[in-house]
Amino acid sequence: MSGEQELGITESKEHATGEWYAEVVQKAGLADYAPMGGFIVTRPRGYAIWEHIQDHLDGWFKDTGVDNAYFPLLIPESYLEKEKDVVEGFDPEVAWVTHGGHDELEERLAVRPTSESIIAPFMAQWTRSHRDLPMRLNQWCSVVRWEATETKPFFRTKEFLWQEGHTAHAEEDGAWEETMTRLDQYARLYEDVMAMPPLKGRKPEHDKFPGAHTTTTIETLMPDGKSVQAATSHYLGTSFAEAFDITYADEDEEDNVAHTTSWGISWRAMGALIMTHSDDQGLVLPPAVAPTQVVVVPIWQEDTKDDVIEYAADLAAELEESGVRVDLDDREHRNPGFKYNEHELNGVPLRVEVGPHEVDDEEATLVHRPDSDQETVDREGIAETTQDHLDTVHAKLYANAEETLDGEIREAESREEILGTIGQHGGYVKAGWCGDEACEEPIKDAIAAEIVMVPLDRDEEPIHDECAICGEPSEETAYFAKSY
Repeated sequence: MSGEQELGITESKEHATGEWYAEVVQKAGLADYAPMGGFIVTRPRGYAIWEHIQDHLDGWFKDTGVDNAYFPLLIPESYLEKEKDVVEGFDPEVAWVTHGGHDELEERLAVRPTSESIIAPFMAQWTRSHRDLPMRLNQWCSVVRWEATETKPFFRTKEFLWQEGHTAHAEEDGAWEETMTRLDQYARLYEDVMAMPPLKGRKPEHDKFPGAHTTTTIETLMPDGKSVQAATSHYLGTSFAEAFDITYADEDEEDNVAHTTSWGISWRAMGALIMTHSDDQGLVLPPAVAPTQVVVVPIWQEDTKDDVIEYAADLAAELEESGVRVDLDDREHRNPGFKYNEHELNGVPLRVEVGPHEVDDEEATLVHRPDSDQETVDREGIAETTQDHLDTVHAKLYANAEETLDGEIREAESREEILGTIGQHGGYVKAGWCGDEACEEPIKDAIAAEIVMVPLDRDEEPIHDECAICGEPSEETAYFAKSY
């Protein structure tokens, strides 16, 4: 197979979404499959996307009082056992370390599946007085859950990267405000950075984080009609604080139990980003997370080569100085057509073409990745013009995703309507729900769809008076969907 053929995406996003997604991830240089089943190797371009997501969130966290910390990868079994008091059942997907070198360990060590059981004891140790609160900790790390049987890079792997925030507060109001602050920051990430419209809601009681009082969620819709749980923020009440003895002395020296929260986002966000925006030509990225935001491609004949390359290099240098992540592609062994295809495959949001005419007229031709729209602009003020075009690319991506979402939220008043609508169209189906988990089962059993969220406001009136499944009075509106 020739190099030019290897660049192309051969699968169809519309007709073979899973195969297409895997091909985009590999051919755009984001990840490879590891020799151990269920694991991936994240390549530099893929990791750079994660770093840009991380940078935005990390800055917002720190602006709102969060301190980063790091806790051990390995957790003693006795610590994990404490979580049984609040988390019903022991996680069967934990990976265990039983030996150190040739010696069997006295106590098994769990490879971190999540960190409540190692962070909470230290929060308890560090909390003495109301003056120590609120305590806001976050760590960026990887976790391992031995649940993935079929790997989908970034969506489902045994090891994945994420951040997990853990906070303790003196009062319920402060903890609830914290929960919503983090949910709003995740929504902001999807809207302003990733160009994806988020749905904010909460999980039904039977699907909330074990031991939590309330689990709030960001849901995003994929092109194949499935929902992705894109981030979660949990108000844990006092259950974890009671289990791990996170208490404080108030102003009257009375001991009180703290209210805690936890919140997190994983690189599943990257999977959702890739699947939402990319197309049959390859990866499509919003400018805010693109490792390379602009590529400058000089186009020359032998007699114009020096002038064109010099002009293109000066232009690229000015963009770089203005803060744009720019690449000057002046490779001599590749023709412009090959370069265009390669940078389209790699998801560069904006291409700047410079040929002899642009040099003579002191101009540049700007081409948008999502739709190949192009405009020839003045060389003067190129940095400001380029930023305007990058903003336009973001707006186009958001508008396309928003249009898809708006057309994929439907209503239903019966079990048959729910099954038929999701079966035919996918997307979200809103229906009245009595609040009984049993009324989810007929949908889950028939088409593997479930209630992915209910409205954030518990007092919001349900969309219909009767439960679509059993006919009893509705307690709230359920959003049914298939999900990743």
